[in-house]
Amino acid sequence: MKLLATADPGFPAAFAALLESGRERMARVDAEVAALIAEVRARGDAALCDLTARFDRWQPKAAADLRVSEAELAAAEAQVEPGLLSALDLAAQRIESFHRAQLPADLTLDDPAGLRLGLRWIPLDAVGLYVPGGKAAYPSSVLMNAIPARVAGVRRVAMCVPAPEGALNPLVLAAARRAGVTEVFRLGGAQAVAALAYGTDSIAPVDRIVGPGNAYVAEAKRQVFGRVGIDSIAGPSEVVVLADAANNPDHVAMDLLAQAEHDEAAQAILITDDATFARRVMAAVEAALADLPRAAIAGASWRDHGAVILVRDWTEAVELTNRLAPEHLQVMVADPEALFARIRHAGAAFLGRWCPEAVGDYIAGPNHVLPTGRSARYASGLSVFDFLKRTTWVAAEEAGLKALGPAAIALARAEGLEAHARSMALRLQGDRPGAEDRGRRGE
Repeated sequence: MKLLATADPGFPAAFAALLESGRERMARVDAEVAALIAEVRARGDAALCDLTARFDRWQPKAAADLRVSEAELAAAEAQVEPGLLSALDLAAQRIESFHRAQLPADLTLDDPAGLRLGLRWIPLDAVGLYVPGGKAAYPSSVLMNAIPARVAGVRRVAMCVPAPEGALNPLVLAAARRAGVTEVFRLGGAQAVAALAYGTDSIAPVDRIVGPGNAYVAEAKRQVFGRVGIDSIAGPSEVVVLADAANNPDHVAMDLLAQAEHDEAAQAILITDDATFARRVMAAVEAALADLPRAAIAGASWRDHGAVILVRDWTEAVELTNRLAPEHLQVMVADPEALFARIRHAGAAFLGRWCPEAVGDYIAGPNHVLPTGRSARYASGLSVFDFLKRTTWVAAEEAGLKALGPAAIALARAEGLEAHARSMALRLQGDRPGAEDRGRRGE
């Protein structure tokens, strides 16, 4: 864990090193992934069955076995305790409500030249959702990825989840039913991404692939991008906590560890203006690690990537936060809204002493799929907009083309695109055969 202070002469260099510290473990799996994708494209369902046996240690008798039936989904849901189902329902309702409020309206304008201009929002036809399986079972990710797609109007949401030794997590399947997933497949890894992108006899291709995965899944998404859209290539989780001395140090320590327990490469940073409070939080972190179930992971994250930054004032804190552009931001000061108004770069913000980031992971409503690795400088979290596309349109009558055509013709000819120019000029000349050519020859 790094302890930095803006008052120290060496702070600029130390902070620059913190910004540039590479946390992404870029395993070189590009060649292996390319081979897996090529195999799926060449052999289709047969490849999916063979690769499932190889990597997930169970052998489908036929490609149809990869599909999870509605009866299996219902049986899985029946295994989940009612209290968890109620929690899923509450989360799903809140996520849907927030994302439904995002839906944009179509646009129509009548301009002074007499043209009608417009923009129409259209949902994608089909989306593929990748969900990690085995130990990494995250029903919250199913809700966060699938519900915005359904709200946007996507008709087909196909979910792939690996089933090690044939086993699936019942809570993940229950979340899929509640989120509006239309197809579920026991299929993981790069082969699942390839099937969603290119299609096989049993799995129709999709238009966009979303959802987290391991290095093979991330690399497969990178390689199929262009054939399909993707959400992002997500890196390790991160949080920046802005907290003053009025906070309970135990609360702040647990907020930091809530991100650190995700992954050894996750990053948790505290920025505060009080040195005594900083030391109390650091001590609280060490105490909490003593009995945290994922202490090995969280401890490695805190030791290798964590930081506490002591600032002289909150203006410095704002500047540092904007440079960090964190995935998650907690603002725990007397007037969090005022401080947050000065921050330009953060994937999602959580304001106040009673609003830990963890509430956003599950139940608040905004999406928890967020930009990592400082990409909040230019990227946003998942939303209904990721499942919509825009089509603009123009309607023109003769008067409108007469008003604007001459300028467009001049620009087309300046660019050397004579067919562009004539497609407008011929209409302005009327229907007389050869009128445009005679006009250009001066006849």
